[in-house]
Amino acid sequence: MRVKICGITNIEDALLAINAGADALGFVFYPESPRYIAPENAKAVIAALPPFVEKVALFVNETPDVIRSVCLSTGCTLAQIHFDVQDDFFSDVHFPTLRVIRAQKKEDILTYTDEYRLIDAYCEAYGGSGKRLNIEWFEGIDCSKIILAGGLDPENVASLKPYGFYGVDVSSGVEASYGKKDHKLVETFIQKAKV
Repeated sequence: MRVKICGITNIEDALLAINAGADALGFVFYPESPRYIAPENAKAVIAALPPFVEKVALFVNETPDVIRSVCLSTGCTLAQIHFDVQDDFFSDVHFPTLRVIRAQKKEDILTYTDEYRLIDAYCEAYGGSGKRLNIEWFEGIDCSKIILAGGLDPENVASLKPYGFYGVDVSSGVEASYGKKDHKLVETFIQKAKV
């Protein structure tokens, strides 16, 4: 499974995650999040990263123009749209995007099956809540285009392998505190996801 470490706020955590084998890093451009990073700070972190790393910008309640502008100015490579929008919103961004489905019931995970999407547990706040989805919802379905998020940690990530998820996305499950990663947890999570 591919691994995204989300909620990156500093270069030390970013490099640790990459050196441990992460495929992608997530930067939260949502000011109300405790993991928020200002675009200029994200730009400095991204500038120090090695090549071939996906840099994912997470947005909530922003316009296509703002999303595209922030991605281009920071060096992010993918925009994660973490709020409900109409389908034409994605083409209006004019930048690679990833849809997020905040699932409340099993039927929610069966939408947009023809595209790669991130599926997270629904909560009033947007992401990073540590709330886990009912994993039984994914039994018997094609998970090859699903990136699973929500309530993941080093203790449970290995149990997801039989489902064939494209990837996993973790934030609070590998934190020492909001916006600061626990380096041992990051390393263990990636190792268990990849082995």
